[in-house]
Amino acid sequence: MKHWGRKPFAEDAALWRELALDAPWPRPQGGVWLRAEAMHERFSGIDSDEWELRAFDGVPLNARSHGEGFLAFLESRTMERGLWILDEPESALSFRSSLRLVALLHGMAAAGSQVLLATHSPILAALPGARIYELGGDGFSEQQWADLDLVQDWRAFFDDPARLLHHLLD
Repeated sequence: MKHWGRKPFAEDAALWRELALDAPWPRPQGGVWLRAEAMHERFSGIDSDEWELRAFDGVPLNARSHGEGFLAFLESRTMERGLWILDEPESALSFRSSLRLVALLHGMAAAGSQVLLATHSPILAALPGARIYELGGDGFSEQQWADLDLVQDWRAFFDDPARLLHHLLD
């Protein structure tokens, strides 16, 4: 598996070193293990390489918003069938960009990739066909989207923002 970014620090998880892609022919060759903390450095490397920059119409990734650079980077690698591990990718994304990421991930899965996604976003958790696990005090449990705490919390907020904000602002 590729590790796109700086050399990991000692406190970084070594999971990427332990993963091997195995599937029917053709064997997966791509995928991504990209931490948000490493994106700027990785994008700088792409931005300084004219040949790589052609995939982005010559527009540097770091000249874009954080979310737009992230989506452009992922979109450029959707043909790399493999394993995609994303940790809270919504941090840089607007509502509409989150929907764009759902469509992108759905297309990647339909083409034979697998996606492992850690998220606090009810939008990303709604990815069609996803098996959803929620981490709670008793460990992981498989859940339906509507039963997720994060979905119920967002619903409660949208139903009556003042009720929840009242406890914070008074």
